Amino acid sequence: MTADAALPLLARGAPRRPCEVHDVALLDLDGVLYVGPDAVPGAAPALEEARAAGMRLGFVTNNAARTPQEVADHLTELGIGAAAEDVITSSQAVATVVAERFGAGAAVLPVGGPGVAAALQAAGLRVVERAEDSPVAVVQGYGRDVGWTQLAEAVVAVRAGATHVATNTDATIPSPRGVLPGNGALVGVVSTVTGQAPVVTGKPDPAMHAECVRRTGARTPLVVGDRLDTDIEGGQRVGAPTLLVFSGVTTPAVLLAAGPQARPDLVAADVAGVNRVHPAVQPDGDGWRCGRWTAVAGDDGLRLSQDGAGPDDGPDDGPEDDGFDGLRALCVAHWAAHPDDSAAPAVTAGDGAEVASALSRWGLAES
Repeated sequence: MTADAALPLLARGAPRRPCEVHDVALLDLDGVLYVGPDAVPGAAPALEEARAAGMRLGFVTNNAARTPQEVADHLTELGIGAAAEDVITSSQAVATVVAERFGAGAAVLPVGGPGVAAALQAAGLRVVERAEDSPVAVVQGYGRDVGWTQLAEAVVAVRAGATHVATNTDATIPSPRGVLPGNGALVGVVSTVTGQAPVVTGKPDPAMHAECVRRTGARTPLVVGDRLDTDIEGGQRVGAPTLLVFSGVTTPAVLLAAGPQARPDLVAADVAGVNRVHPAVQPDGDGWRCGRWTAVAGDDGLRLSQDGAGPDDGPDDGPEDDGFDGLRALCVAHWAAHPDDSAAPAVTAGDGAEVASALSRWGLAES
């Protein structure tokens, strides 16, 4: 395997800090910058460091309920400097798509929070409240106060010929009380009753990325997120490099079993990963090596081992282990052996308590 282009994702690493290579970081919010009401520890200073290195920040969310100003105000309250023009919402993406398809002044019925109607109006569309107003489209986004009346109006409008457009189909959202219904659950109500599948424009649809690029002017963006099926897949669909962080919903075990459409270029514990060099994962005999860790794929699964060298004594003298070098080796070994599969492999530990401890920490220990 000599051609760099043939290497599995994660294998290349990042020999320079991403904040010095990419002009804009397109940052997901929930799970990356905050979880529930609280900022992810260290997120604010990490972003200031990235800005000091010349990286601009775009704050990207599939949550259509709030306006960009409301999102910026919330981030500022958490110590993360943001202005409304730095925020890109799925409402803005859907408004652009609908305006391009139906033209300025077209009647549209919004279902969702205030951010949905505000984005439609900003795009020059005419917001209506009833199916009897003959909307050409029903635009459905997340809103905590969405109830039977709005859903019923949407059903009547779609049944009468309006195009059903959804900002996203995330079935769930995280909360301090556990997983709760997301926009996708309510979109499912309308599509089930009407029998019509919606047009979806939020992440991972390329329309969302196009909106981000249009609003930020990004030329070499890095997509940063915690979800494989929206953030990482969305970046993959448009050929943008991606960084997966483990501060949100994705676990190492889920990453290892990811299908080819949802495998990131880089991984890190949190958003501070934009400021660090990422190690390469190199072929090593029958396996793959990252720092002191080697993973080998066999017929019965994966085997992870570690040598006794110090963290800076590896064969490529790479960056200090951030706690995920072994996981990088496992992922690359598995993805190289199964480039098109998404099955979860069995993982066994080589000698040493540190290997067993790492597998347990990542949720990969044998039961």
